[in-house]
Amino acid sequence: MPKIVFNCPDGSQRVVDARPGASIMETATRSGVPGIVAECGGAMACATCHVYVADDYLPLAGDVGEFEDEMLDEAVAERTANSRLSCQIAMTDELDGVEVTVAPEQ
Repeated sequence: MPKIVFNCPDGSQRVVDARPGASIMETATRSGVPGIVAECGGAMACATCHVYVADDYLPLAGDVGEFEDEMLDEAVAERTANSRLSCQIAMTDELDGVEVTVAPEQ
């Protein structure tokens, strides 16, 4: 089962097992990871699951779609080149060990 490493806004780190096909957001909310609000439940309507994906994993996380790109522009926390909505990244075996930093504000 692939794992996700979450760097949380409170400085803690959580390592969580992920079901392949589930989004990083789904895995975070199911596991009680602090900082992922996910108000819209993955409908890509709120940008409250904003994360920064570690450089090594960014190419494996897929491309940013048009609507995700627009939502990231509206995110509360600063957008960077590594910004993604965690609801738009489906876990795969290739992403095993992916490290994401939860945005400090959602």
